[in-house]
Amino acid sequence: MPDSQDILIGAGPDGQPIGQALRLANRHGLVAGATGTGKTVTLQRLAEAFSDAGVAVFAADIKGDLCGLGAPGNPQGKVAERIASMPWLNHTPQGYPVTLWDVQGQSGHPLRTTLSEMGPLLLGSLLELTDSQQSALYAAFKVADREGLLLLDIKDLKALLSYLRDQPDVLGEDSALMTTGSSQALLRRLAVLEQQGAEALFGEPALQLEDLLQLAPDGRGRIHLLDASRLVHEAPKVYATFLLWLLAELFEQLPERGDADKPLLALFFDEAHLLFADTPKALQDRLEQVVRLIRSKGVGVYFVTQSPGDLPDAILAQLGLRIQHGLRAFTSKEQKSLKAVAAGFRPNPEFDALTVLTELGIGEALVGTLQEKGTPEMVRRVFVAPPQSRIGPLSEAERAGLIAQSPLAGRYDKPVDRESAYEMLLARKGPVVDKAHPPAPEGKAEGGFADMAGGFLGGLAGQAVKSAMRQAANQIGRELVRGLMGSLLGGSKKRR
Repeated sequence: MPDSQDILIGAGPDGQPIGQALRLANRHGLVAGATGTGKTVTLQRLAEAFSDAGVAVFAADIKGDLCGLGAPGNPQGKVAERIASMPWLNHTPQGYPVTLWDVQGQSGHPLRTTLSEMGPLLLGSLLELTDSQQSALYAAFKVADREGLLLLDIKDLKALLSYLRDQPDVLGEDSALMTTGSSQALLRRLAVLEQQGAEALFGEPALQLEDLLQLAPDGRGRIHLLDASRLVHEAPKVYATFLLWLLAELFEQLPERGDADKPLLALFFDEAHLLFADTPKALQDRLEQVVRLIRSKGVGVYFVTQSPGDLPDAILAQLGLRIQHGLRAFTSKEQKSLKAVAAGFRPNPEFDALTVLTELGIGEALVGTLQEKGTPEMVRRVFVAPPQSRIGPLSEAERAGLIAQSPLAGRYDKPVDRESAYEMLLARKGPVVDKAHPPAPEGKAEGGFADMAGGFLGGLAGQAVKSAMRQAANQIGRELVRGLMGSLLGGSKKRR
């Protein structure tokens, strides 16, 4: 019988269950294999196992069919045969507590962060800036800190850049960094970002990480799915940058947990090669450090990609669980890569891993787990257990039902445009800074906490509360230390 404290993966050729100890699930992992070998179903199986154990899950739904987690399965054919071959499996078709997200807000709750939270390092990577342009961006954020200008969305940053172009003296000793060329280049890059639809990613209400960690009423971990089917193809850099931001925010905000019985959260990063493609070395070094340290915060990171070679060696060295589906090798380069994959497992004298890699069928994998002491177990051939939820996508009506019944319904769905850099600079300059984004009428901003407080109290008392809270927000803005992973860069990024 399988251990209830295991993340059950499947069965070996002898029919015995194979899994990873739950307390070691924060040692990260890898799910790899060629297209069509069963990676998505394996990811679905792992997400279910974490949810059953009371661990929250965040995963990117690249192909759009991972959302089947929200509906009960209907095993037939070979899937039913696989279930019958595992009498200890206790397979019960059921749906899981799923929350759907979408940057555009079309097929899930809108997913947002702010420019202040992302910081100039990650934003510069997203915009693919040169060194001089990156320096200009840092100078702009520095002025925003000093002047108390909150940078929440793209129009805030565009307004700030236009202001600095017209008022270069505000930059002080950094005026040489903000050349006309750099300013214009930044504005052009921001315009391209808007054309890619990335404008929707920035703004408020921004994602609150505690919402990702809430359990379902029955004690299961809630599974959060980001619909990235369009994002990965139309704006892959936006997709990768958001995931890197999420990882960094979790590292900064979560407290140390040490060796716990189970992780708080499991992250599944599909198309993982995008996280490291064309990433500046300084940023990649920091990310490797975060992956190494975040496990003590109770976060397990699982990379999903076609080949382990898509990830840096420093990342591969930190992965405890390895699930390798079949690979094909038709060229000398692919054969060399295949040998490297086989060599990454602890050898098993019962079979040759290199030979088996090219023989694996759909739903089969070579699996390397960790022993109780954290040392690698010998590689084993595994038949992956089918998920209990649906294999395949939900219908549009089913998706709409999940969104309507979500505990977060109404919390993120309506954008809020409170006073920030755009409105403050508009007041200083007089004319409209960006005609595409007219300012909200005075006192009409929707959803801002200060405005809600003012409306509730009414009259002079309400105006006083609104004024005081806006002053407090501006003061906090002055104290913000912009940048990704502040604690790793020598500072501590304070929260708004």
